[in-house]
Amino acid sequence: MRVVVAGSSGLIGTSLVSALRAAGHDVVRLVRRAPSAPDERGWDPPAGRIDDGTFDGADAVVNLGGVGIGDRPWSGSRKQAIRDSRNVPTEVLARAVAEHGVPTLVSGSAVGYYGDAGDRAVTESAPSGGGFLADVCRDWEAATASASEAGARVVLLRTGLVLSRSGGLLAPMKVVWRLCLGARLGTGRQYMSWVSVDDEVGAIVFAIEHPELSGPVNVTGPTPVTNRELTRTLAKALGRPAPFAVPAVVIRSVLGEMGEEMLLFGQRAVPKALLDAGFRHRHETVTEALAAAV
Repeated sequence: MRVVVAGSSGLIGTSLVSALRAAGHDVVRLVRRAPSAPDERGWDPPAGRIDDGTFDGADAVVNLGGVGIGDRPWSGSRKQAIRDSRNVPTEVLARAVAEHGVPTLVSGSAVGYYGDAGDRAVTESAPSGGGFLADVCRDWEAATASASEAGARVVLLRTGLVLSRSGGLLAPMKVVWRLCLGARLGTGRQYMSWVSVDDEVGAIVFAIEHPELSGPVNVTGPTPVTNRELTRTLAKALGRPAPFAVPAVVIRSVLGEMGEEMLLFGQRAVPKALLDAGFRHRHETVTEALAAAV
C-alpha cells in the first residue's frame, strides 16, 4: 500500500517508516521544511497547505506528532500549544483524506482520554474522564470528524507510556535511576499503561493492514501495572535500588496540574480492540518491555 505519514521524524514515526517499508509498503513522509528527498512532501498545517500530488494513490494516512506534554511547565501558552499542535494538523489531514477519498486515517490519541480511572480496567468503550489531558484527547479525536463523515475508516490510537531505549518515558528516568534516585510516585497504586515501541509500531502497521479495525484502539501492553510495580521492575532492570517515595503533596506543590495528571492519575487501559482483532504483542509483560528498552 501507499502510506502518507505525518510526524515521521519522531521516536515512533522513524521506527514506523522503517517497519512499513520492511513490510513492502510505499511511504510518503510529510515534512514542514522544503522537501529534500524523493519520498518527502511539504506541508504547512497552520496555513492548511499540503503539496499537490501528496495523496495520489494513497491507501492510508498516519497522523502522529504534537509537542511534548511533560517537557515544560503547563503555562497557559504551553497548554494552548499542546492543543494546537494536535488539533490543527489533524483537522488539515482529515479534510485532505475526505477531499482525496483516502480510505483510511490512523490518528494519534492517548490513554489520557480516560482521565484518572482508578484501578478499574478500561477498554475502548469506557467514557472519557476529567482533566486537561482528557480534554486534549477528546478534541484531538474529534478533529478527525471530516474524514469519518466522508466515509473513511478512522482508527484512533489511544497510546500508553512508550518504552524505548531511544527515548520516550525512559530517557529522563534512566538518568535519575543511575544516580540511585529512583522513587515510587505517591502511593504507587496508580496504574500505568505502558507499551513497547516495537508493539506501538506493530499496532499501527496492523491497523493499516486490517480493515476490520476502526474507532478507538488502546495501544498498550496487555498487562498494565501500578507505579509501584513499574518502579520495582525498572530498579531490577537497571540494577539500582529503589528505596524512596515522592509524596503526592510534593509532586502537586512542585509540578502542579501537570504533576497531578501525568504522575498521579492512573489508567488501567486494556487493548481489547487489538486483541479481539488478532494482534499479538511482542512484549506481553512490562518486564519483557523494560529488558528490551534498557
